[in-house]
Amino acid sequence: MIEAAILVIFPFAMAFAGISDLLSMTIQNRVSLILVVSFVILAPLTGMAWDAYAMHFAAGAVVLTATFALFATGTMGGGDAKLMSATALWLGWNMGLAQYLLVMSLFGGLLTLAILNYRNSHTAILYTDRIDFMRRLARKEEGVPYGIALGAAGLMVFPASPLCQWVIDRLAQL
Repeated sequence: MIEAAILVIFPFAMAFAGISDLLSMTIQNRVSLILVVSFVILAPLTGMAWDAYAMHFAAGAVVLTATFALFATGTMGGGDAKLMSATALWLGWNMGLAQYLLVMSLFGGLLTLAILNYRNSHTAILYTDRIDFMRRLARKEEGVPYGIALGAAGLMVFPASPLCQWVIDRLAQL
């Protein structure tokens, strides 16, 4: 049961956040809340050592501090900041977090370039009248739905995370 929850909750939350941000330019607070609450409940049930558990919270706190500063300067959206922090909580203070930040930055850069290219293309004119989220993406005053990059990066690095590795080890023993 714990294994299934770990393999479903995090990937579903990442996918949901990316799709939600694409379609509505928002990442709902409940996505981050679900990630935090589920980690708080599930991690101890895996037998995670308390010092490792604390380091997961340290990772979330450091990322929250950094992203809150970016939010305060208007550089990042609040939903993005909360999702990054909740993701850091799941990944922990290790190379997986560094990989997540790197992959997220690369995906975010590519996403930004693609959206800027779309906004300056003739294709945007063809789709903006028919599809609501495409109209939003075409507006130059709108931001970039960075939740797509956050979710994709989370899905990419999750298999190497401590919780996912715990599940893989447990399933290998069956």
